[in-house]
Amino acid sequence: MLEKAVAAVKADKAKALEQFNKGEGGFKDRDLQQFCFTLNDGALVAATAPTLLGKDIRTLKDPTGKGFGQENYDAAKKQGSTKSATCSPSPAKPRLSRR
Repeated sequence: MLEKAVAAVKADKAKALEQFNKGEGGFKDRDLQQFCFTLNDGALVAATAPTLLGKDIRTLKDPTGKGFGQENYDAAKKQGSTKSATCSPSPAKPRLSRR
């Protein structure tokens, strides 16, 4: 999904971010989803959870306390994009699961 998301942003950034935010175009698969943030200030510009838009990714932690946001930010600064796994509750499963 990451490669598809990168290609979509390169082809049409505005359309890709809109699809990411809506979870459309194959950019949300069960509990897998992508998010985008700016490298200058870490602000989330695309996330399927609207309450996260505009938040600084570097401050985000999963329910176990893992600071996945800072890890993603640091990796993206070095590589340009990154994949991550995080724990979060699923609407279908009340317990935490590794994603």
